[in-house]
Amino acid sequence: FIVILHASAGLTEEPVAFALVLISSFLISGGLVMRSTVQEHSAFRFAVQLYNTNQNVTEKPFHLNYNVDNLESSNSFSVTHAFCSQFSRGVYAIFGFYDKKSMNTLTSFCGALHTSFITPSYPIDADVQFVIQMRPSLRGAVLSLLTHYKWEKFVYLYDTERGFSILQAIMESAVANNWQVTARSVGSIVDPQEYKRIIEEMDRRQEKRFLIDCEVGRINTILEQVVMLGKNSRGYHYILANLGFANVSLDKVVAGGANITGFQIINPENAIVQQFLQRWDRLDEREFPEAKNTPLKYTSALTHDAILVIAEAFRYLRRQRVDVSRRGSAGDCLANPAVPWSQGIDIERALKMVQVQGMTGNVQFDTFGRRSNYTIDVYEMKTSGPRKIGYWNEFERFVNIMDQQVTNESSSVENRTIVVTTIMEAPYVMYKKNYLHLEGNDRYEGYCVDLASEIAKHVGIKYKLSIVSDGKYGARDPETKTWNGMVGELVYGRADIAVAPLTITLVREEVIDFSKPFMSLGISIMIKKPQKSKPGVFSFLDPLAYEIWMCIVFAYIGVSVVLFLVSRFSPYEWHLDDSDEAKDPQTPPDPPNDFGIFNSLWFSLGAFMQQGCDISPRLVTSSTSITFLHFMVIDLMPWCIYVILFLLLPCVLDLPFFMHPYQYPSFSFPLPSGSMHCIHKITYIHHAGDCKMHRFGFLVFFSILTTLGGLPCFCCIFYFTVISLVYITYLQWKNKEKNGKKKRSILAEAL
Repeated sequence: FIVILHASAGLTEEPVAFALVLISSFLISGGLVMRSTVQEHSAFRFAVQLYNTNQNVTEKPFHLNYNVDNLESSNSFSVTHAFCSQFSRGVYAIFGFYDKKSMNTLTSFCGALHTSFITPSYPIDADVQFVIQMRPSLRGAVLSLLTHYKWEKFVYLYDTERGFSILQAIMESAVANNWQVTARSVGSIVDPQEYKRIIEEMDRRQEKRFLIDCEVGRINTILEQVVMLGKNSRGYHYILANLGFANVSLDKVVAGGANITGFQIINPENAIVQQFLQRWDRLDEREFPEAKNTPLKYTSALTHDAILVIAEAFRYLRRQRVDVSRRGSAGDCLANPAVPWSQGIDIERALKMVQVQGMTGNVQFDTFGRRSNYTIDVYEMKTSGPRKIGYWNEFERFVNIMDQQVTNESSSVENRTIVVTTIMEAPYVMYKKNYLHLEGNDRYEGYCVDLASEIAKHVGIKYKLSIVSDGKYGARDPETKTWNGMVGELVYGRADIAVAPLTITLVREEVIDFSKPFMSLGISIMIKKPQKSKPGVFSFLDPLAYEIWMCIVFAYIGVSVVLFLVSRFSPYEWHLDDSDEAKDPQTPPDPPNDFGIFNSLWFSLGAFMQQGCDISPRLVTSSTSITFLHFMVIDLMPWCIYVILFLLLPCVLDLPFFMHPYQYPSFSFPLPSGSMHCIHKITYIHHAGDCKMHRFGFLVFFSILTTLGGLPCFCCIFYFTVISLVYITYLQWKNKEKNGKKKRSILAEAL
């Protein structure tokens, strides 16, 4: 919209006209959405009203009147048409907001026609004339803050709509100081999921420091994705390169423990700001939209100060008796060649010479129309709200006032009560028997209670014991990324100190600071010293499970019975030897059967002991049953290897290695949200799975190999033997490495 501002003074023949152009840029998100400049327009009209009602009685008063024309888009044609329309009416200066599309058009017209342009938009990188920039540059403040925090590796997210001034300065400093900067442009991103993908990519690179150089709306969108991904925990640090730190929604980000630093151009302790806000809160929103209940934007404060600059400049011109009146037609802005206004240089010089105190502090300009001699406050967001940690100016650079605040706070510790969170856990914290008749800290007793009392006496502070409401030590929810228990009390600022039997873990150290441990117990593994004992009578059964031995016994009996029955039914097993032939051919003797029940048992026993036998089956079916021999070879070879393990290397392998999980000593899980809850849970699951694998692995292994025969069977035996020897050698080497012994004769001992 085009705002026409007239300034008339007493008997002045013609009014002085100002054209104040407020151009709304836009974002495309499923349609055309205009960026809101409603509050800035309200602040502009309210500032004009304040000036007209608070005239200086010592000077001849003049009133400011305005007229508004709407400009719905910021393309070059619309801007040109609006500018020329106002210039033809006798425009003296232009106030407004520009974006990347309209900036070159406006600055070109102002430079060619000598018409001053006052803007609260982002500073222009190039040196242009007739442009008065109300917004100060953040380039020096950002570099000073990066140096203060000693950032050498960080991510820089910037908006191309705001120019490349800070980007160029950061890249030059990165080359000079050997910084590792990952720069990403987010100006063209519309889908919030794109921010999510960028943050996830940076997280895979273990980036935890972010410098965000965007407008307030885009910063809020980025921080929403930060909270959703849980990247707002302690260890993350975000610097917001924006002058409206108070306008950013930071409550959810701070709740996770992340550190957030930003800049603020509006000083709430400024008397001008306080007076303006008192009147601003009493305005009618129907006349002044987005007033009263809406927080004041820093761009609205810059708009208010721009009116002060314009009024002060024309006061100066009147005091100097400079004639800036226009008579007749102002001319055509599209004339070739352009005809500049002769008094435009005088107005530009007057605007640059202005020095007033406004809502944004000292308002002063250099020869190029940029803000100079200004101060920017630096804030950090805490759970209790924004806290000023320092300020920056062109002369002192960044000044940290936190050291002074810490000194003042430490001196005032004696005058306030420290909240100490703890948990009911005997013998550390317990209720006294008569605690119902007591109050305050006198209701409790225990080791931690006495420890807190002695510390308070030594330091000289007052404290209050607070039992944690949920009765938990502190763990982080994997879904919401929030902390509970005593750790949550500290993270979210509900307590100052925790005095309790709280285990120091890596996850907790990321969000809170621990003192030196006052006691070491609890998470310790007590192992009984193994006593050497002679092997028992049945110790040869230990390498294999009892189920395997039962299978061997039943297989031995079954094979013997099958061999006996097959030999009885088949005529091939009934035969006569040469020595058994009868002398009388008329009466031949009955042919004997070699595989009676006892011979069958003896034959199977010989196969079991890997010994030979004088008899052998003749029938194909009987020969097939001899595959039991292959089974025994496969079974006894590993058995011999494990006998070596148990006899020669008792320090490497223990018998519980083959035990069933239910045979292990029982133990209970610790308190939920404790430090060892998840560790015990995961460890027990893996332990039970390993035991089941070792128990039933033999059955599966031997069942498969029993069905094999011939050369493949013996190849498997050889492979298994070699692998076992290599594994034994490795375990023995590791054992000697831990004990500091010489690593020699290892393979010999394994064999």
